Amino acid sequence: MAEQFLTLMADLDDDSQTIMSAWYNSLIQAGFRGTQTANLPFHISLASFPLEKEQEAAELTKKIAGEFSPIPVYISHIGIFAPGKVLFGGLERNTELDLLHSACDTNPDPQRPWTPHVTMLIDEPAAICRALPLFLESFCPFVGLITRLHLCAFWPTREILSVKLNRAR
Repeated sequence: MAEQFLTLMADLDDDSQTIMSAWYNSLIQAGFRGTQTANLPFHISLASFPLEKEQEAAELTKKIAGEFSPIPVYISHIGIFAPGKVLFGGLERNTELDLLHSACDTNPDPQRPWTPHVTMLIDEPAAICRALPLFLESFCPFVGLITRLHLCAFWPTREILSVKLNRAR
């Protein structure tokens, strides 16, 4: 399958990755597999771009990374997107997170408002419903830290660029 689009993502720090990996591993150990992209760090999707905008998206990623310091985020709740195929950890919005998203999303779609989240499982609704109680058992809210921006092309996954947020405070 040929690549179809680019996504700019905010990656979370190593401690957050450890916590969320434990959540995900509890789902895997219970037999859930899903169709989510494997081998990517847990992240918050910020913007999408057409493939022909790769150079511009890479330049934007580098520019924004230089303008932001690491951003604390509170992963406070669990959610399911309609029609029931995506199970996620939801984030509380804050000023810094909204500013980061606004800087990245140069062409927002008013028909698809942004919901900051970290995907745990993409599957059919029946599987998501079976996974929910297990996810509730392992989920515990925490404050994580966005530490880098990550640009990838999808499908198949091709990592293009990963840049630390590096503005001096």
